[in-house]
Amino acid sequence: MKKILSVLLALSFVLCLAACGQETQEPSDANSAETQTDAEPDAPLTKLTFALDWTQNTNHTGLYVAKEKGWFKEAGLDVDIVYVDGDSSTQLVAAGHAQFGIEFQDTLAAAYTADEPLPITAIAAVLQHNTSGIISRRGDGITSAAGLAGKRYSTWDSPIEKAMLKQMVEKDGKNWDDVELIPNTVTDEAAALSANQTDAIWIFWAWSGVNAELSGFDYDFFYIKNENPYFDYYTPVIIGNDTFMQENPDVTKAFIKAVQKGYTFAAENPKEAADILIASDDTNALKDASELVYASQEWIAKEYVSDAPYWGYIDDSRWNAFYGWLNSTGLLEKELPDGTGFTNEYLQ
Repeated sequence: MKKILSVLLALSFVLCLAACGQETQEPSDANSAETQTDAEPDAPLTKLTFALDWTQNTNHTGLYVAKEKGWFKEAGLDVDIVYVDGDSSTQLVAAGHAQFGIEFQDTLAAAYTADEPLPITAIAAVLQHNTSGIISRRGDGITSAAGLAGKRYSTWDSPIEKAMLKQMVEKDGKNWDDVELIPNTVTDEAAALSANQTDAIWIFWAWSGVNAELSGFDYDFFYIKNENPYFDYYTPVIIGNDTFMQENPDVTKAFIKAVQKGYTFAAENPKEAADILIASDDTNALKDASELVYASQEWIAKEYVSDAPYWGYIDDSRWNAFYGWLNSTGLLEKELPDGTGFTNEYLQ
């Protein structure tokens, strides 16, 4: 999960990067489409770069399905999917070194409240609901936020993360100051909890939760969204560079329609989609963790569309509710008006 502080610190870097015209893996300039998107025989393809938020995982499967099935090419697109360690997708998309990328609604808040808001907009929801929550050892009493009092919690030290947990703990009648915050340096949550390195960790169920089950770890878990309806925000989402999208609406629609096709396929065919994801990884890390990939893909498949009318749809009431809650915390430099930072127009 991205840290809101790192995004805040990156804002000045992004503006400088855009001005200086630096390149990362030589992706195409986000402010110009190189060719048309008509899928005519032998027509040159429009080159696009998509920036991942992290190394390949089942949040990303639909992208690789669209690429492997040739749906990008059918749309007249040549899409390069990259993950550049050390650079966030927000930085790359805002600076114009990628046209599209993956981010999260909570961490996007910093981009929209900066003195010079970053030119990025969420154009599709990868998952329909917030599938993150708090995992702990079974029997330690952390079955809700109240159970965190008197326990060690591994924090990313994000102001929004801590504000959410504080609200949940105090809603349950406990004192937030009684929660011991320790740095989150965990790479394997089940192993860290088993070794008593911490008592509670915020995880995303589709990967870390499924991994805990496969490892046989005896856990307690509660979803963040069940603690407060405002916390059922969108995580993750696909973002695009505003200038590129405004100048190339047809390319943007062609791209997101192909992605929609990929995720819809993954929702209906999790085994084949998992095979495609594993084959896309040149490092073989996913092949070595194939049991986890298959189990994760089976679980997450139902979350891609869930109760939405179609994949990618962003419900304005839920999007606005979370930012409305953020406005009430006083954490932001300026308020986020309703409708800030998202659109469904390219999916229609």
